[in-house]
Amino acid sequence: MKLDIVNGQNETVGALELKDEIFRGRVKTDLIWESVVQQNAAERRGTHATKNRALVSGGGIKPYKQKGTGRPQVGSSRTPLWRKGGTVFGPQPRSYEYDLPKKVRVGALRAALAAKLQDGALIVVDRLASEDRKTKATADMLRRLGATGKTLLIDVLPDEGFAISARNIAGVKLVQSSRVTARDIMDTTRIVATREALEKLQETLG
Repeated sequence: MKLDIVNGQNETVGALELKDEIFRGRVKTDLIWESVVQQNAAERRGTHATKNRALVSGGGIKPYKQKGTGRPQVGSSRTPLWRKGGTVFGPQPRSYEYDLPKKVRVGALRAALAAKLQDGALIVVDRLASEDRKTKATADMLRRLGATGKTLLIDVLPDEGFAISARNIAGVKLVQSSRVTARDIMDTTRIVATREALEKLQETLG
């Protein structure tokens, strides 16, 4: 499979050979789902909490004497059996983060890229750079490339000037090729990647 490489003016300047065994296979949506759920879980704050009987204020004195009242024996008014008492086994602050096997993460990234490639949403450029660090110039370049709406930009080592000019554009996200995830790819309408970034990804996914 060959993809055209274009420059900032959307002019073809070369071609990139992609391996069919990586990008032409069946898209395994189950792997993409597992990767997206894992990344979402890792970002959950997990700050929910309830008070047990030790944390509820009050209840330090015995409500009534132990015997002779005909009522059940109780040592605190904050027992979970009573109204305004503590909560038994309620949610406590915790981390929802968990890990996935490396093969699953790589397979999910491969499937996500294959899905976008088959949809024609992948654009390969020779470089992502900005000489004057102007947001308008970067927005015009993306418009010429047909990258409108939510756009993911992938580069091996993003140019600092280009990163500064692109960060103010709504819906545009710039990531390194070594840090891109399946969720990043699936959460976009267009992907603009440099030739070097795709070559690196192809080596990793192979």
